[in-house]
Amino acid sequence: MKIILNEDVYNLGEEGDVCDVARGYARNYLFPKQLAFPYTKENIANFENRRAAIEKRKEEKRQKALSLKERLDGKEVLITMNAGQSGKLFGSVTSTMIVDKLQKEGIEIEKKKIDFQSHTIKMVGLYPVKVKLYDNNEAELKLKVVGENGMEQPAEKPAPKKTAEAATTPEESEEAATETPEASEASEEKEAPGKEKSPEEAAAEAVVAAEDGEHTTEKEEQ
Repeated sequence: MKIILNEDVYNLGEEGDVCDVARGYARNYLFPKQLAFPYTKENIANFENRRAAIEKRKEEKRQKALSLKERLDGKEVLITMNAGQSGKLFGSVTSTMIVDKLQKEGIEIEKKKIDFQSHTIKMVGLYPVKVKLYDNNEAELKLKVVGENGMEQPAEKPAPKKTAEAATTPEESEEAATETPEASEASEEKEAPGKEKSPEEAAAEAVVAAEDGEHTTEKEEQ
């Protein structure tokens, strides 16, 4: 059903806007709280008479939002919480905590206007937080979460240990890659000392040994 907003309603519209809403939402919530009125000729005429005053209030809210944006943009909000050795918080940061911190500095913000970019904050560190303002304006805070133990950044994870295979130096790898064929053959012969000889090789060695024996005998007789 059509209604005319009598006040600004978050995520719906501003004072004087005409909106379409569910009948139950209008009758059970908006009308009883006088946040809106039915869209009738009488109410339309009434709001037309208030048009100048409504526009003036809108301009005032617009200027207030711009002024608030200047104060909030880049502002650091410090929150201290109990945290473990890894930097993990015992709990999480809420929009109420930020609102309370800002109120202490004279800045009034509704907690529903706080928008966590990283959703739930459960670690120490620095986080961007957006604040929604009037007329689609936004400001961005710097939320600094530290532990009561003074920790400001999460603890770094230890680097994985190198395996024996991975520990080989580049020089060793290069030497292995440039090994000559002769060196490889010599290495293979050393690694296999018990290699059996062929019958031909054994016979040839026997003949050479016999000849050597004959030469030795002749020298002794002389």
